[in-house]
Amino acid sequence: MEPVTQKYSGKDLYFETIPFEAGDGFECSLIRVKGYSAASKGPILLVHGAGVSASIFLAPVNKNIVQFLLEEGYDVWLENWRASIDFAPNKWTLDQAALYDHPAAVKKVVEITSKPNIKAIIHCQGSTSFMMSVVAGLVPQVTNIVSNAVSLHPVVPDFSRFKLSFMVPVMKQLTEYLNPQWGLQAPTLTAKMVNTLVQLTHHECQNSVCKQVSFTYGSGFPALWRHENLNEETHEWIKGQFAAVPMTFYKQIARSVKEGHLMSVEHKKELPESFVATAPATEARISFFAGGKNLCFLPDSQIRSFKYFDDLRQGFHALRVLPDYSHLDVFIGKNADKDVFPLMLQELSVN
Repeated sequence: MEPVTQKYSGKDLYFETIPFEAGDGFECSLIRVKGYSAASKGPILLVHGAGVSASIFLAPVNKNIVQFLLEEGYDVWLENWRASIDFAPNKWTLDQAALYDHPAAVKKVVEITSKPNIKAIIHCQGSTSFMMSVVAGLVPQVTNIVSNAVSLHPVVPDFSRFKLSFMVPVMKQLTEYLNPQWGLQAPTLTAKMVNTLVQLTHHECQNSVCKQVSFTYGSGFPALWRHENLNEETHEWIKGQFAAVPMTFYKQIARSVKEGHLMSVEHKKELPESFVATAPATEARISFFAGGKNLCFLPDSQIRSFKYFDDLRQGFHALRVLPDYSHLDVFIGKNADKDVFPLMLQELSVN
């Protein structure tokens, strides 16, 4: 495909979409972003969370994470895995992403760049599923990882635990997906019921998708960001950034929350049932980032995962708790280029 040119902060960025086939034949894609100057630091892969797409890293702020990495000399790649809203809704699991999507994406980046090793920034369910690949030894080419929000130990607020335990089984009988777009258009009776519930209980702003996102993903008002960390344009932009998430995901994360760590659900021989039962099959250095005010996955999620890895190799990995940030504002916050990205750069620079 021919590269697409877009302007960010008045500068041209070039987006080249590269389709790739996951291990089970699912059609995913990579987006290679170029601009500013020639890459000098090698490839870095950015992996989005559930129910969004690779464009979540391109927030309309003064300098988003893609621009920041380009200016620092990285060859930036964005992965659209099967959870991306750029694809038709599908009943994905973290197992599928870990076994089929991420290893194929890494292999494709290595193949095209001819670089034997790459780095990665992974977020939310992109982080959990990618860490499953890491622990299982499926992405040995990845040597340095920045993980945001959650990795091996999902810890959620009490009300989220209640929703996972009691509301998810009910919702599975009514719908195959939850969709924050229901705040704009509720096409079914279930969608209308959910939207009514959200409108009755969420009064933190006038953005109907923002409120749906908080209901869908956490327990806060809002759950995925602090409003004061977003500029007005970004708060409006998020209306188009969230869509369908399958109940198959909620079933898996509910089990993992109950067990206290990630659990596989599809019984594939390449993946362990428990991802903390044996030592991780990786030499990668991992930096665990957590928003101190995260109401989707509590900071203890990353603290526990860091302690797990630190016990195995003391002093090698890193933990960064960001006291004034939540979940996704770590990337889309108006001041993240000053508060967060330089810290990520420091961790990525450690060999």
